[in-house]
Amino acid sequence: MKDALVFSSEVKKALSENAPIVALESTIISHGMPYPQNIAVAMEVESTVRNNGATPATIAILDGQLHVGLRAEELESFAQKKDVMKCSRRDLPFVVSKKIHGATTVAATMIIAEMAGIKIFATGGIGGVHRNAENTWDVSADLIELSQTNVAVVSAGAKAILDLPKTLEYLETFGVPVIGFKTEEFPAFYTRTSGLKLSLQLNSAEEMASFLQAKWKMNLKGGAIIANPIPKEFELNSSEIESAIRQAVSEAQAKGITGKETTPFLLKRLNEATKGESQKANKALVLNNAKVAAEIAVSMGL
Repeated sequence: MKDALVFSSEVKKALSENAPIVALESTIISHGMPYPQNIAVAMEVESTVRNNGATPATIAILDGQLHVGLRAEELESFAQKKDVMKCSRRDLPFVVSKKIHGATTVAATMIIAEMAGIKIFATGGIGGVHRNAENTWDVSADLIELSQTNVAVVSAGAKAILDLPKTLEYLETFGVPVIGFKTEEFPAFYTRTSGLKLSLQLNSAEEMASFLQAKWKMNLKGGAIIANPIPKEFELNSSEIESAIRQAVSEAQAKGITGKETTPFLLKRLNEATKGESQKANKALVLNNAKVAAEIAVSMGL
């Protein structure tokens, strides 16, 4: 499968030396933040990975080619593009066959990372079961991907705009381990706590590496979620952010916004409602996840 991939020289070198690598998604660049904030954050995330001993591999689709690692000029160009399709598993063949640009979600990033032989992936928050899913059946493909693709995802839990209890139930049903990193509670993206207790907790990168190695050595198919809370100094007020989320969800329903357009709309409205504080929190948690992911990759010798 590696023949279908385009590697940056930095990633190619790391792979040849069996050096630690951390996969990074590209949806946060194309759909998560406006230019030039997106390129600034993308470069800072890559630097964080490097500063903690691993090689960053930002994954994106350029002119139908699956890129694992982007050169600085490719990253800059991608951050300014307007015609980028948000891609999950179902979209990959279309984007490749049409030779267009695509930004990878958690699911698509996991798929391409596994093709490349990369085991650790850092993101902001995974997708999950949307609020009101009992009526809409809106459930992210990220959850299915986590049950079948051997890549561990470091995230600040699931995006707070989702139904977190249902998301955890779904993951349990499909056998996806959710491990709290130095926490016994599932983080709620913008806040460190959600009131949802986790059954698994590990407190070091070395323990996480050992867990993952044991899992895959037993041929237990699928990934794992390493739930890493946002740093305390950056977390938002839980009641205020929940109020803003409820308002944004109501607006999305009133406008008939569904499917993959839902999350970008909700995040945009939250940023407006919090006067930019939600975007600052998003940046802080992504950087924190990149740091932890690099530490785990180093501990695994990947």
